[in-house]
Amino acid sequence: MDAERPLNGAARRAEQIFKFRPDGDGDMNEEAGIYARESSYLDRYVQFGEAQGRVLSLSFPNAPDDDAVADHALLDRIEEYLAGGEDDFADVTVALTVPTDRRGVLETVREIPYGEQVSVATLVQMTPEGDPDDEEDVRTARSALADNPAPLLIPDHRVRDGPSAAPAEVEQRLRSLEGL
Repeated sequence: MDAERPLNGAARRAEQIFKFRPDGDGDMNEEAGIYARESSYLDRYVQFGEAQGRVLSLSFPNAPDDDAVADHALLDRIEEYLAGGEDDFADVTVALTVPTDRRGVLETVREIPYGEQVSVATLVQMTPEGDPDDEEDVRTARSALADNPAPLLIPDHRVRDGPSAAPAEVEQRLRSLEGL
C-alpha cells in the first residue's frame, strides 16, 4: 500500500487487526486485503476488507478502492447468491468489533434463515437477554442494525422494520432476491 495515501476504514482495520498469520511452516504470510467486484444486479460494487480469514467490513460503493482485488472465493459466492443461488454465508467469519450487546443482536441476525424475515421486536426477543418491551433493548437492536459492519453476511435486510447498513436500493434488491 502506498505510504503517502491515507487508508480507508477497512484497510486501516485490516492493518490494525490480524495483520499476519502463521502458515503451516511457522513463517508469516500477510493475510489482509481489500476485495471488490462489480455487481450488475446491485448496479454497484460489493467490497469487503479481510484479515486472517475474517471479514472486517462489507460495503456497496459506486467505485472500488484503488487497491481492491477482484479475485476472491467469497466474491464468487456473493456473485452466485446475487444470481439467485441460496447461501446463508454462515461459515464466513465476521470480525465483530462492536459492544457486547450489539454483538448479540448481530449474531442473532445471522440466524435468520434465507427467505425469512422478522420484525425488530421479534429480533430483540430472539436475542439472548433481549426484551422487546424494553425501549433500551429495542434502541440497541436498531443501532446494531444501522451500524452493521457486514450487511449481506449479517443479513439485516431480513429485519423488515429495522434500519439497514446497506444503501436503501441495495437493501430492497436483497429483499426482492429473497422474496421478502
